[in-house]
Amino acid sequence: MTYKKLSEQVHELSNPQRSDTFVKMFRDAVRDGKFEAAYMPERFTMPKQFTRRGSEGTYQRDTKEMLFETTPKFDKWFDEVNRELAAARKGGTIKPSVEAIEAGLVDFKQMAAETRKKMQASYEKGQALGQTRSKNKRK
Repeated sequence: MTYKKLSEQVHELSNPQRSDTFVKMFRDAVRDGKFEAAYMPERFTMPKQFTRRGSEGTYQRDTKEMLFETTPKFDKWFDEVNRELAAARKGGTIKPSVEAIEAGLVDFKQMAAETRKKMQASYEKGQALGQTRSKNKRK
């Protein structure tokens, strides 16, 4: 049986900027019993470069070291996770702007339908509120 450290496995990731996500997924898999691992007394520095908002420069984080058995089951799990993490992350939603609409990144018809729906809901809410207030005055 061969054993491997988590820090060694992290360096095999095709996208080191996702090492924090990989460590979380690794710990979840251990917790769920997909494979066996044990904490080691030392810590290691993850390769991901973090940045703080509003300041320059980057920093790195440390995490607890773990030891695990390399089995075919683990290798299969790692290949799937590595492929998933290597894919580009889906960014946030695109903010509506004239440029985004003209470029076709935002669907204008869908935006208009949502706006109409919100305006109708607001109108109906106001009408209902007005009706309840007029009933209260009569009493």
